[in-house]
Amino acid sequence: QVQLVESGGGLVQAGGSLRLSCAASGRTFSSYAMGWFRQAPGKERDFVASISSTGAFTTYADSMKGRFTISRDNAKNTVYLQMNSLKPDDTAVYYCAAKRGIVGRGTTEYDYWGQGTQVTVSS
Repeated sequence: QVQLVESGGGLVQAGGSLRLSCAASGRTFSSYAMGWFRQAPGKERDFVASISSTGAFTTYADSMKGRFTISRDNAKNTVYLQMNSLKPDDTAVYYCAAKRGIVGRGTTEYDYWGQGTQVTVSS
């Protein structure tokens, strides 16, 4: 069992930056690939980024490449999402998730989810 708690969301102006954190419970964090997803009101939950269990491999949604960076610190049981050059379209609830095996882009691949953190980007 893995419990995930996101933090770091908030209100930011367009062009600004935020860093989201996701703290995981349990001693097996380093064996899970981690992902970030986001969901805007009335829309489906979309893939943002994923990172392998060791942090050696990452993958991003095309619209986030070059602006967002996923990273992890296995000693702290934490995964991060650094978001730069934020746009109003980035406004959503951001969720972190954990899965066994390799990185993944589909919501159904993930076994554990956090409760989400709201990110609002004003124009």
